[in-house]
Amino acid sequence: LEIASGTGEHVIRFAAAMPGLEWQPTDPDPTRRASVAAWVADTKLRNISPALHLDAARPGWAKDHGPADLIVLINLLHLISMPEVATVLVEVAKALAPGGRFALYGPFLRDGQATSQGDADFDTALRAQDPAIGYKDMADVIAMLQSHGLTHADTIAMPANNLLLVFSRPA
Repeated sequence: LEIASGTGEHVIRFAAAMPGLEWQPTDPDPTRRASVAAWVADTKLRNISPALHLDAARPGWAKDHGPADLIVLINLLHLISMPEVATVLVEVAKALAPGGRFALYGPFLRDGQATSQGDADFDTALRAQDPAIGYKDMADVIAMLQSHGLTHADTIAMPANNLLLVFSRPA
């Protein structure tokens, strides 16, 4: 299950790299779901289901989209408010199957601080647009997921100061 698939560029690369997995892209925006369909149509990949409507910040979605063995979420948390983040993470924890993995990618604060001037500037620009959004602290996100039964399995440094946080649901 890919949450907030956006235009679909990620899911086609994941599906090509991991052909043994059936990929389910989702997005709340019909234009982005149409973009996913266009990207998929340009490939010969058969392991991508049609994109579904999913507003991950809406409580209750896990009952319709789980259990999932793998949930992937890329570059969303800094674009939504903390209450919305809490909903997304609670629902992810509910939707993740026993033994499943959650891969969360994006920019994060570390101990309340940005790790570069570029990140600080981007966070400031986001908060200027909407004071409720902006970078979330990695420790807060980890604690929230742990409080809902997930285990923090790994943190992987990625390009541009982003992180890939990996969580698992005990079997």
